[in-house]
Amino acid sequence: MTSPLLTPAAPAPPAAAPRRRTRWHTAALLVVLLCAAYLGQRHWPVVASGADRLAAADRGWLLLAATAALATWACAALAQQGAVAERLPRGRLLAAQFAASAANHVLPAGLGAGAVNLRFLMRCGLPAGRSAGALAVKAVAGALARGVLIAVLAVLCPGVLSLPEVPVTALAAAGAVAVPAAVLLCGPLRARWGRAVSAVGADIRAVHARPHRAAALWGGSFAFAAAHALVVIAVVQAVGLPLSPLRVALLYLAASSAAALLPTPGGLGSLDAALAFALTSAGAPGTAAASAVLGYRLLTVWLPLIPGLLVLGVLIRRRAV
Repeated sequence: MTSPLLTPAAPAPPAAAPRRRTRWHTAALLVVLLCAAYLGQRHWPVVASGADRLAAADRGWLLLAATAALATWACAALAQQGAVAERLPRGRLLAAQFAASAANHVLPAGLGAGAVNLRFLMRCGLPAGRSAGALAVKAVAGALARGVLIAVLAVLCPGVLSLPEVPVTALAAAGAVAVPAAVLLCGPLRARWGRAVSAVGADIRAVHARPHRAAALWGGSFAFAAAHALVVIAVVQAVGLPLSPLRVALLYLAASSAAALLPTPGGLGSLDAALAFALTSAGAPGTAAASAVLGYRLLTVWLPLIPGLLVLGVLIRRRAV
């Protein structure tokens, strides 16, 4: 006769694990909804004042700006597809980019978008290393595309950008600090950075071995930067600023590149100040420049923020990210 002490425990009911997952998904969705409500309540005065400022703006240009803002997520999805060799599900890929843009405005320095896209790629079956490599490939292509656009526009609009004058003593002091630091860190970081660069280089070569993937990567990267610039151009035209579209595009790309150096969520604060300063430096009145910045932020951040966080909650609940 079997001793009661040796009797195996009865297995848990099959529905226990799904119920636990459902509870976790529901809790995650509630957290997302609470964050959305908090952000909406906290920044509602900004949204309301921006809407009042843009009430008299040209509706046709604002419609064009809104269309360009919608296109940014499609461009991001195209670039992300081009960064991996495998075919990704189109609908979930586009939804993930929409959700990632909202998450990017909650966490600093692009951590939100990176986390959402990393989880999405892993849910699509890519290993963690390859998923991180795909994000790195997309980031490198985006930075290079932005740099190329700035260089081309700087040639077409001479005199708009000028490098600040840096005193020789400041350069010498920076060199005196940077050189010893580089010598001290070179040894410990050389192997780690070397492996990371080699991995990203291998991913880039794998993508460019497929011409249609390379076209998607670079086409999406250039189109993403151009679509954001078009949003600013259309808003500037809507509020009646007397600036040429090429100059506005150059000012926006330069301002957004400078704002990326500050780790604020989605460039909030840093991009606003840099873009307003760039527009006023180009001759725009201060109030009109502020209205243009608010219009750009309304279309690319505030209006899509709550829907984007809701989509993120749905993706989490469905285990798509």
